[in-house]
Amino acid sequence: MTIVFTIASGKGGTGKTTVTSNLGSMLAYYKKRTFILDADMGMANLGLVLGLEKMPVSLHEVLAGKANVHDAIYEGPFGVNVIPSGLSLEGFKDANPDRLKDVMTEIVDECDILIIDAPAGINHDGIVPLAVADEVILVVNPDISSIVDALKTKMLTEMIGGTVRGAILNRVSSVDDAMTKEQIEKMLGVKVIGMVPEDANIRRASAARAPVVVKFPSSHAAKAFRKIARDIAGVQANEEDMAVETVKKEGFVERLARALFPGS
Repeated sequence: MTIVFTIASGKGGTGKTTVTSNLGSMLAYYKKRTFILDADMGMANLGLVLGLEKMPVSLHEVLAGKANVHDAIYEGPFGVNVIPSGLSLEGFKDANPDRLKDVMTEIVDECDILIIDAPAGINHDGIVPLAVADEVILVVNPDISSIVDALKTKMLTEMIGGTVRGAILNRVSSVDDAMTKEQIEKMLGVKVIGMVPEDANIRRASAARAPVVVKFPSSHAAKAFRKIARDIAGVQANEEDMAVETVKKEGFVERLARALFPGS
Protein backbone atom coordinates (compact mmCIF):
# COMPACT_ATOMS: atom_id res chain seq x y z
CA MET A 1 0.00 0.00 0.00
CA THR A 2 1.36 3.39 -1.01
CA ILE A 3 1.60 6.19 1.54
CA VAL A 4 1.76 9.81 0.43
CA PHE A 5 3.62 12.34 2.58
CA THR A 6 3.50 16.06 1.91
CA ILE A 7 6.41 18.06 3.30
CA ALA A 8 5.03 21.48 4.22
CA SER A 9 5.77 24.64 6.15
CA GLY A 10 4.09 27.96 6.74
CA LYS A 11 6.94 30.01 5.32
CA GLY A 12 9.70 29.67 2.78
CA GLY A 13 13.30 28.94 3.68
CA THR A 14 12.68 26.36 6.39
CA GLY A 15 14.41 23.57 4.45
CA LYS A 16 11.50 21.62 2.92
CA THR A 17 13.40 20.74 -0.24
CA THR A 18 16.44 19.66 1.77
CA VAL A 19 14.22 17.40 3.86
CA THR A 20 12.47 16.00 0.78
CA SER A 21 15.66 15.19 -1.12
CA ASN A 22 17.43 13.62 1.85
CA LEU A 23 14.49 11.61 3.21
CA GLY A 24 13.56 10.44 -0.28
CA SER A 25 17.11 9.32 -1.01
CA MET A 26 17.41 7.44 2.28
CA LEU A 27 14.02 5.75 1.94
CA ALA A 28 15.15 4.47 -1.46
CA TYR A 29 18.38 3.32 0.19
CA TYR A 30 16.27 1.33 2.67
CA LYS A 31 14.67 -0.49 -0.28
CA LYS A 32 11.41 1.43 -0.34
CA ARG A 33 10.14 2.23 -3.83
CA THR A 34 10.19 5.98 -3.39
CA PHE A 35 9.09 8.89 -5.56
CA ILE A 36 9.74 12.55 -4.70
CA LEU A 37 7.75 15.22 -6.49
CA ASP A 38 8.30 18.98 -6.54
CA ALA A 39 4.87 20.61 -6.25
CA ASP A 40 6.42 24.03 -5.57
CA MET A 41 5.89 24.95 -9.19
CA GLY A 42 6.57 28.66 -8.89
CA MET A 43 9.78 28.37 -6.84
CA ALA A 44 10.97 24.91 -7.87
CA ASN A 45 14.28 23.81 -6.34
CA LEU A 46 14.17 20.02 -6.02
CA GLY A 47 15.56 19.39 -9.49
CA LEU A 48 18.15 22.10 -8.96
CA VAL A 49 19.61 20.57 -5.78
CA LEU A 50 19.75 17.14 -7.45
CA GLY A 51 21.34 18.31 -10.69
CA LEU A 52 18.18 17.70 -12.73
CA GLU A 53 17.34 21.30 -13.64
CA LYS A 54 18.04 20.82 -17.36
CA MET A 55 15.86 17.78 -17.92
CA PRO A 56 13.70 18.09 -21.07
CA VAL A 57 10.36 17.30 -19.41
CA SER A 58 9.21 18.43 -15.98
CA LEU A 59 6.05 18.44 -13.89
CA HIS A 60 5.16 21.75 -15.56
CA GLU A 61 4.62 20.03 -18.90
CA VAL A 62 2.70 17.19 -17.26
CA LEU A 63 0.33 19.54 -15.43
CA ALA A 64 -0.13 21.54 -18.62
CA GLY A 65 -1.32 18.38 -20.38
CA LYS A 66 1.65 18.40 -22.75
CA ALA A 67 3.44 15.27 -21.49
CA ASN A 68 2.89 12.01 -19.65
CA VAL A 69 4.15 11.84 -16.08
CA HIS A 70 6.42 8.91 -16.95
CA ASP A 71 8.35 11.22 -19.28
CA ALA A 72 9.15 13.45 -16.27
CA ILE A 73 10.55 10.76 -13.94
CA TYR A 74 14.33 10.72 -13.43
CA GLU A 75 16.58 8.53 -11.30
CA GLY A 76 18.15 10.17 -8.27
CA PRO A 77 20.47 9.01 -5.47
CA PHE A 78 20.08 5.38 -4.34
CA GLY A 79 17.46 4.90 -7.07
CA VAL A 80 14.87 7.39 -5.78
CA ASN A 81 12.51 8.48 -8.56
CA VAL A 82 12.41 12.26 -8.96
CA ILE A 83 9.67 14.29 -10.63
CA PRO A 84 11.04 17.85 -10.76
CA SER A 85 9.19 21.02 -11.65
CA GLY A 86 10.68 23.29 -14.27
CA LEU A 87 12.42 26.59 -13.62
CA SER A 88 10.69 28.71 -16.26
CA LEU A 89 7.88 31.11 -15.39
CA GLU A 90 6.29 30.31 -18.75
CA GLY A 91 5.96 26.66 -17.76
CA PHE A 92 4.59 27.65 -14.37
CA LYS A 93 1.93 29.80 -16.00
CA ASP A 94 0.64 26.88 -18.07
CA ALA A 95 0.70 24.30 -15.27
CA ASN A 96 -2.61 23.43 -13.59
CA PRO A 97 -2.08 22.28 -9.98
CA ASP A 98 -5.54 20.69 -9.95
CA ARG A 99 -4.11 17.95 -12.20
CA LEU A 100 -1.80 16.78 -9.38
CA LYS A 101 -4.24 14.14 -8.19
CA ASP A 102 -4.40 12.69 -11.72
CA VAL A 103 -0.59 12.51 -11.78
CA MET A 104 -0.58 10.66 -8.48
CA THR A 105 -3.16 8.19 -9.77
CA GLU A 106 -0.81 7.25 -12.62
CA ILE A 107 2.19 6.48 -10.39
CA VAL A 108 0.63 5.35 -7.12
CA ASP A 109 0.90 1.64 -7.95
CA GLU A 110 4.60 2.01 -8.76
CA CYS A 111 5.79 3.22 -5.36
CA ASP A 112 5.67 2.42 -1.67
CA ILE A 113 6.19 6.03 -0.63
CA LEU A 114 5.47 9.27 -2.47
CA ILE A 115 6.88 12.46 -0.97
CA ILE A 116 5.51 15.80 -2.19
CA ASP A 117 7.55 18.96 -1.67
CA ALA A 118 4.78 21.54 -1.18
CA PRO A 119 4.98 25.28 -1.80
CA ALA A 120 5.15 27.46 1.28
CA GLY A 121 2.25 29.58 2.42
CA ILE A 122 -1.51 29.31 2.35
CA ASN A 123 -2.76 29.56 -1.23
CA HIS A 124 -4.45 27.35 -3.81
CA ASP A 125 -1.18 25.85 -5.07
CA GLY A 126 -0.30 24.93 -1.49
CA ILE A 127 -3.69 23.52 -0.52
CA VAL A 128 -3.73 20.82 -3.22
CA PRO A 129 -0.62 18.97 -1.89
CA LEU A 130 -2.07 19.12 1.63
CA ALA A 131 -5.39 17.71 0.43
CA VAL A 132 -3.95 14.74 -1.48
CA ALA A 133 -1.56 13.59 1.27
CA ASP A 134 -2.16 10.70 3.61
CA GLU A 135 0.00 12.51 6.16
CA VAL A 136 1.60 15.94 6.28
CA ILE A 137 5.02 16.48 7.84
CA LEU A 138 5.75 20.04 8.93
CA VAL A 139 9.27 21.45 8.62
CA VAL A 140 9.88 24.01 11.35
CA ASN A 141 12.82 26.18 12.34
CA PRO A 142 13.36 26.93 16.04
CA ASP A 143 12.00 30.49 15.90
CA ILE A 144 8.59 31.85 16.80
CA SER A 145 7.60 33.07 13.32
CA SER A 146 8.30 29.67 11.75
CA ILE A 147 6.35 27.90 14.49
CA VAL A 148 3.33 30.22 14.21
CA ASP A 149 3.27 29.85 10.41
CA ALA A 150 3.55 26.07 10.73
CA LEU A 151 0.62 26.11 13.16
CA LYS A 152 -1.48 27.86 10.51
CA THR A 153 -0.53 25.16 8.01
CA LYS A 154 -1.48 22.47 10.53
CA MET A 155 -4.86 24.13 11.13
CA LEU A 156 -5.48 24.41 7.39
CA THR A 157 -4.57 20.74 6.89
CA GLU A 158 -7.03 19.68 9.56
CA MET A 159 -9.68 22.05 8.18
CA ILE A 160 -9.62 20.24 4.84
CA GLY A 161 -9.70 16.82 6.51
CA GLY A 162 -5.99 16.02 6.43
CA THR A 163 -3.68 14.51 9.04
CA VAL A 164 -0.41 15.92 10.35
CA ARG A 165 2.03 13.16 11.27
CA GLY A 166 4.43 15.45 13.10
CA ALA A 167 7.13 18.07 12.70
CA ILE A 168 10.81 17.98 11.79
CA LEU A 169 12.77 20.62 13.68
CA ASN A 170 15.37 21.81 11.19
CA ARG A 171 18.45 24.01 11.55
CA VAL A 172 18.93 23.49 15.27
CA SER A 173 21.99 25.62 15.98
CA SER A 174 22.38 25.96 19.73
CA VAL A 175 21.84 24.22 23.04
CA ASP A 176 18.81 26.41 23.65
CA ASP A 177 17.32 25.44 20.27
CA ALA A 178 17.83 21.76 21.06
CA MET A 179 15.92 22.15 24.31
CA THR A 180 12.80 23.65 22.71
CA LYS A 181 11.45 20.30 21.48
CA GLU A 182 8.80 19.96 24.20
CA GLN A 183 7.81 23.61 23.87
CA ILE A 184 7.38 23.28 20.11
CA GLU A 185 5.34 20.11 20.53
CA LYS A 186 3.07 21.94 22.94
CA MET A 187 2.62 24.92 20.62
CA LEU A 188 1.98 22.84 17.50
CA GLY A 189 0.04 20.04 19.16
CA VAL A 190 2.06 17.40 17.27
CA LYS A 191 5.17 15.35 17.99
CA VAL A 192 8.61 16.43 16.82
CA ILE A 193 9.59 13.33 14.85
CA GLY A 194 13.14 14.42 14.15
CA MET A 195 15.73 17.12 14.77
CA VAL A 196 18.31 18.17 12.18
CA PRO A 197 21.24 20.34 13.28
CA GLU A 198 22.51 23.40 11.46
CA ASP A 199 25.31 21.95 9.36
CA ALA A 200 27.50 23.67 6.77
CA ASN A 201 27.76 20.33 4.97
CA ILE A 202 24.16 20.77 3.79
CA ARG A 203 25.14 23.88 1.84
CA ARG A 204 28.25 22.17 0.51
CA ALA A 205 26.22 19.18 -0.64
CA SER A 206 23.64 21.43 -2.28
CA ALA A 207 26.39 23.26 -4.17
CA ALA A 208 27.59 19.84 -5.38
CA ARG A 209 24.03 18.98 -6.51
CA ALA A 210 23.69 16.09 -4.04
CA PRO A 211 21.85 15.35 -0.78
CA VAL A 212 24.01 15.57 2.33
CA VAL A 213 23.28 11.88 3.06
CA VAL A 214 25.17 11.06 -0.14
CA LYS A 215 27.91 13.69 -0.18
CA PHE A 216 28.72 13.78 3.54
CA PRO A 217 27.18 10.64 5.06
CA SER A 218 29.05 10.91 8.37
CA SER A 219 27.94 14.52 9.00
CA HIS A 220 25.58 15.22 11.87
CA ALA A 221 22.82 16.37 9.52
CA ALA A 222 23.12 13.19 7.44
CA LYS A 223 22.89 11.01 10.53
CA ALA A 224 19.76 12.86 11.63
CA PHE A 225 18.12 12.32 8.23
CA ARG A 226 19.08 8.63 8.25
CA LYS A 227 17.37 8.13 11.61
CA ILE A 228 14.18 9.92 10.52
CA ALA A 229 14.08 7.82 7.34
CA ARG A 230 14.54 4.60 9.33
CA ASP A 231 11.69 5.56 11.63
CA ILE A 232 9.41 6.27 8.66
CA ALA A 233 10.46 3.08 6.85
CA GLY A 234 10.20 0.97 9.99
CA VAL A 235 13.67 -0.53 9.57
CA GLN A 236 16.66 -1.07 11.84
CA ALA A 237 20.11 0.42 11.29
CA ASN A 238 22.25 -1.83 9.10
CA GLU A 239 25.99 -2.41 9.28
CA GLU A 240 26.78 0.55 7.03
CA ASP A 241 24.63 2.83 9.19
CA MET A 242 26.38 1.64 12.31
CA ALA A 243 29.81 2.21 10.76
CA VAL A 244 28.90 5.74 9.67
CA GLU A 245 27.16 6.67 12.90
CA THR A 246 29.99 5.60 15.20
CA VAL A 247 32.18 8.28 13.61
CA LYS A 248 32.37 11.24 16.00
CA LYS A 249 30.10 9.67 18.58
CA GLU A 250 29.84 12.89 20.54
CA GLY A 251 26.66 14.66 19.40
CA PHE A 252 26.38 18.24 18.21
CA VAL A 253 24.52 19.32 21.36
CA GLU A 254 27.24 17.94 23.63
CA ARG A 255 29.98 19.63 21.62
CA LEU A 256 28.14 22.95 21.68
CA ALA A 257 27.55 22.68 25.41
CA ARG A 258 31.24 21.99 26.00
CA ALA A 259 32.20 24.98 23.84
CA LEU A 260 29.71 27.33 25.47
CA PHE A 261 30.21 26.17 29.04
CA PRO A 262 33.85 25.04 29.48
CA GLY A 263 34.43 22.84 32.47
CA SER A 264 30.76 21.88 32.84
